Amino acid sequence: EVQLVESGGGLVQAGGSLRLSCAASGFTFDDYAIGWFRQAPGKEREGVSYISNSDGSTYYEDSVKGRFTISSDSAKKTVYLQMNSLKPEDTYVYYCNTSPVLHNWGLGTQVTVSS
Repeated sequence: EVQLVESGGGLVQAGGSLRLSCAASGFTFDDYAIGWFRQAPGKEREGVSYISNSDGSTYYEDSVKGRFTISSDSAKKTVYLQMNSLKPEDTYVYYCNTSPVLHNWGLGTQVTVSS
């Protein structure tokens, strides 16, 4: 059974940091790119950052470039999103999935940034 479990969210003040974790199981981790996505209530889910587990290449959405860093630990089958210099507009529920999206969405992890 494929599982993608997000954790690490929380409430933080603007300018603070959080590290999100995505623990994957049930599929061949190294064969896929993994992405972080985010969604606000009533809005569509959008991609934030992706990492290829085959060649390590990364992608960042413009609004997070220079502030967020995605990384992957193949041994732990876990992808991380280090989020620095957080802004109130980073407040979303964050999800992870393969890229392209192949699996059911998990519960996500709430990130709330106060001003």
